[in-house]
Amino acid sequence: MTVKFRKLALVGIGLIGSSIALAARRQGLADVIAISTRRSDTLEEARELNLGDAYTLDPAEAVRGADLVILATPVGAYEAVMKAIAPALEPGAILSDVGSVKRHVVKVVEPLVPEGVHFIPGHPLAGTEHSGPSAGFAELFANRWCVLTPGPQVDKAAVEKLAAFWRAMGSNVETMDADHHDMVLAITSHVPHLVAYNIVGTVADLEQATQSEVIKFSASGFRDFTRIAASDPVMWRDVFLTNRDAVLEMLGRFLEDLSVLQRAVRVGDGPALEELFTRTRAVRRSIIDAGQETAAPDFGRPHEAPPVPEVATFVREHGGGDDA
Repeated sequence: MTVKFRKLALVGIGLIGSSIALAARRQGLADVIAISTRRSDTLEEARELNLGDAYTLDPAEAVRGADLVILATPVGAYEAVMKAIAPALEPGAILSDVGSVKRHVVKVVEPLVPEGVHFIPGHPLAGTEHSGPSAGFAELFANRWCVLTPGPQVDKAAVEKLAAFWRAMGSNVETMDADHHDMVLAITSHVPHLVAYNIVGTVADLEQATQSEVIKFSASGFRDFTRIAASDPVMWRDVFLTNRDAVLEMLGRFLEDLSVLQRAVRVGDGPALEELFTRTRAVRRSIIDAGQETAAPDFGRPHEAPPVPEVATFVREHGGGDDA
């Protein structure tokens, strides 16, 4: 199915919001793109980058008349934003978001959604360590997953239209239950970020001379951790506070496995170490085979972004349907 919205309203214009604006404009997915953010300097930056057609500090003004509204602020701000925009939401509009947690979003947003508005939480599994309007680029979502977590009563046609929007920007789309999403993301994203923050924090606490040597002689393993640990601190603060239960459960499993690994190192159990490393290497291979990474060596060199499919290609390959 082809997809086009009269007005797309983006409340929040950081990395994800600006990338949506650029991708939607490039693919002709909205006649008008309205942008709202709480800081005037951020709004002015978005205007200078020509990310939208209308700019305002008032989120209610941005969403008025919009048939697609996407919340792209940190999840901790969702409740306040919803209270501001709820009276201005258009009946029949699709309301979604890009937050990394979903149960909390359902809890704070759903009670404030007006009758007739289709609330479909979403999470594009894409990002970089950079933030702000200037960090966005239209190819961010190409060949990346976007997970939608609609409730059982949500109109299927609205879900398919939102799925088509994400596919047109290059995403693969999956639907799942909000609680299941939070558990999966706790181990694939949230705990790895927590581990990265902790390892880099340990280096930050080392005495100055040792810290300087660590930075000077950083190998790719530690460099990768610093890239993850450079992610937006406000966003990740909110992620850990709002997905606490799932993160703690997965962190508990991680610590148990770490204790087993610690013992193997302490007692010199070579076979156990080799068996673990063989299994984990296979996981890496499966990620490459799934098309979510390349096997190319990475020594800090930039990678070429995958191409975004054109709308015509999307229509030809996906067509319509209710299986998103």
